[in-house]
Amino acid sequence: MPRLIFISPYLKGGGGNAPHLSYLVKYIATRPGAAPAPDESGKLPATVKQKELIANLARDFPLTKRRFEYEDFLANPTRENASDYIQVALEQNLDQLGKRENYVDYIATRPGAVRSGAHGLFSGGSDKLVIAHVQNEVANHSGNVWTPIVSLRREDASAMGYEDAESWKTLLSSCASDFAKGYKIKPENLRWYASFHNESHHPHAHMIIYSADPSEGFLTKKGIQQIKSGLVARISPEQLQELYTAQTQRRDALVADARTVMQGLTERMESGVLRNERIEKLMVHLAGRLQYLSGKKQYGYLPAKLKAVVDEIVGELERDERIAEAYRLWYELRNEVTASYRDTPDAPLPLSQQKEFKQIRNAVVTEAVKLMGRQFTFEESPQADALFPAENTNAVPPDDAEPVEAVDAAQPERDAAPVVEWSRRYKQARKYLYGSDNTPRDFAKAYALFLSEAERGNALAMHDLGQMLADGLGVEADAELSYEWYAKALAAFTAAEQAEPWDYLEYRIGKLYAAGLGTEQDYGAAARWFSMAAPENKYAAYSLGGLYYHGHGVEQSFERALALYRQSADSGFPYAAFSLAKMLRDGIGTAPDAAEADKYFRMAFSGFRTLEKKNHDDKLQYRLGWMLLNGVGTEKDIPAALEYFEESAKLGNPFASYQLAKYILADESSAPIRVREAVAYLRRAADCGNPFAQYALGKLYAEGNRIQKNIPEALRLLKLAADQGSDLAMYRLGRLYLSGEDIPKDTAAAIRWMTAAAEKNDEYAQYALGKLYLTGEGVQKDKDAAVGWFTLSAAQGNVYAQFFLDHIDSFRDPSIFMAATRLLHHMSRVFSDAPPAPRTGPGVKLDRKLLRKLREKKIAQGHKRDDHEQEMTM
Repeated sequence: MPRLIFISPYLKGGGGNAPHLSYLVKYIATRPGAAPAPDESGKLPATVKQKELIANLARDFPLTKRRFEYEDFLANPTRENASDYIQVALEQNLDQLGKRENYVDYIATRPGAVRSGAHGLFSGGSDKLVIAHVQNEVANHSGNVWTPIVSLRREDASAMGYEDAESWKTLLSSCASDFAKGYKIKPENLRWYASFHNESHHPHAHMIIYSADPSEGFLTKKGIQQIKSGLVARISPEQLQELYTAQTQRRDALVADARTVMQGLTERMESGVLRNERIEKLMVHLAGRLQYLSGKKQYGYLPAKLKAVVDEIVGELERDERIAEAYRLWYELRNEVTASYRDTPDAPLPLSQQKEFKQIRNAVVTEAVKLMGRQFTFEESPQADALFPAENTNAVPPDDAEPVEAVDAAQPERDAAPVVEWSRRYKQARKYLYGSDNTPRDFAKAYALFLSEAERGNALAMHDLGQMLADGLGVEADAELSYEWYAKALAAFTAAEQAEPWDYLEYRIGKLYAAGLGTEQDYGAAARWFSMAAPENKYAAYSLGGLYYHGHGVEQSFERALALYRQSADSGFPYAAFSLAKMLRDGIGTAPDAAEADKYFRMAFSGFRTLEKKNHDDKLQYRLGWMLLNGVGTEKDIPAALEYFEESAKLGNPFASYQLAKYILADESSAPIRVREAVAYLRRAADCGNPFAQYALGKLYAEGNRIQKNIPEALRLLKLAADQGSDLAMYRLGRLYLSGEDIPKDTAAAIRWMTAAAEKNDEYAQYALGKLYLTGEGVQKDKDAAVGWFTLSAAQGNVYAQFFLDHIDSFRDPSIFMAATRLLHHMSRVFSDAPPAPRTGPGVKLDRKLLRKLREKKIAQGHKRDDHEQEMTM
């Protein structure tokens, strides 16, 4: 990346300067050794007098050591390089050597200035400048006048086309608004002049900058960085982009390596522990002082003495080798971002003074407040506090039950018995039930037609009436009446099969026994009926394979299940293809075979899509969405997955509603209207009994971050989820009762819920119980019980539990004991959340303030405030 030098000395206003600038001009132009050396001697070593003069100049004017010319002289101390440095060193410090009007004359007419007529002075406008007028204007200005120098190396200037006065005029004119911003001058008050000096090694421009308002303008280090950044971004963006790409490939590779190391360090922090007695003592001291402090307990509101304690704690954290290394890498990446427009990298600040990490100071205060109230603390990983538990994409869709209507939709290939008739009215009823391209869903019409057919003795219609009554489709849900119709269907199917054996009827009878519809659930009877039909019926083969897989009604046999699934899949049944693919992928009943698994997953996806087009079934739509979301059997396609989920959710599928809510709420920046939409989806799923949705919605109501807090509703939903076996809900209830923040503290209830969650192998509940029994918080102290729960939790990788096991005989107060570790884990999140912004190539950057900036630039270049040229040309 090309380097650019920008140095900005200034001449103070309100008085004259030393009266020997005219001698200096003559000195610079004529003194032996200061003018460019002849070609034949320029490569000779610098003379003794040159070296002495350079030493004096570098001592008296240390800023000149930042110039390219000084670097070149140190690298190659020839007479030519010595002459170049002496010249620029004297030029740069004319504020200490002469008067303003003479400086204007000097930069415009000195040897090397590229002239247009009698001088080389220019500004942003097109009018020709009269040097005497400019001299008078600058000399009589009562405010500060800055005399910056902008310099490039010859090779960079050549590559980017900055070797003539016109290109430099264009560059500086385009940066006028950056000059105004950097010097804190209103754009309309900015005055600037410049002259381009085409030196052999370092072409550069001398400038004069001041404000029409003498009281205005000052320059800081930040202002210099802003100006340099603007100059770098505008130096021939197209050509510079090519240079940037070529020159930073290696650097970017190093940065990528550093980021990988950084990620590893943050993971070590998140999963590690920190024992630091100094931090423990300081935290106890801070907690003791905070309890006598009124007002906000945040770092910014603390008195200086307490701020110093917090800073010392952060300093102790910085001593940890993991944090120290991460901070060092963070600084390297940060300096890489600013390398284009800073001459030297920033010296590292102490961690406590780095503004990007200020949240760690408030984290220290928060931990001290917890100690002050002796609050029970819950040490958790970010995953434990997630609204939606992480899903295993190797798992099956949560709604994995085979939809009866999907397999029943195929009309038998032989004439049906009178009680199993695919009549015209029955087919129309199914169209109303499932909908089609030409027939919208109409549950009321479907119910009426099914009822008419059922009363006429059609067993198929009896079955579908049972389904509609069970699901409340078009009518009020009625479990008893549903059971009656299912029982009538079973009796009719059985009578018809006894009259004339038929694999289709045997399959339908087996389904009713397997699901317990119209009869007691009987897997043994189901297996017998499926076995009769399986040799000829792909649906029966699939259902029998499921019984062998789970060991329901038959002795479990993965090998037999695999064979039946393959038989059904090869006959074209997509549910069997999906189940077979899972077994092949996971190596169940056979050796793992990823290629074969992918083949059957793709077969399943294609089959599901064909079935969905015929039936528009919500379960099929959800399954297709799930496969698209996870890239199973097809390429991952989130937009297409969401479309299927939306269609499925419209039909009341709770799993689809849950997935849509999860997608919306995963984006922390979702607009309030989208959050309300997600809550509505969760409500639908929760009302249908989905425990994942009940937990997520309950947690949202408990926290009150994205929706209004509602503790009674949170408790109701969490208890519903817990009753269905959700260990997350059990643990969350235990937390609520133990913290006592939103409801009265009830340690007994907390322990009941924590124990229920721990018995379901929840590592955080096990850890919390270990701490409770260790400290005797609401229970009698029981070290053995504590060790037992810690051991179970540590076996699942809980570093906090392992920490206590390793120090079980040396703890004092667990809250103090764990304070340093909690801060360590907070630091891991700070490093993860505040990485240095990736460096981007130079170029014009558009944002919402662009028009204002363009107007400022036009004003700075001499246009009137009401000049609308910019709007017309855009």
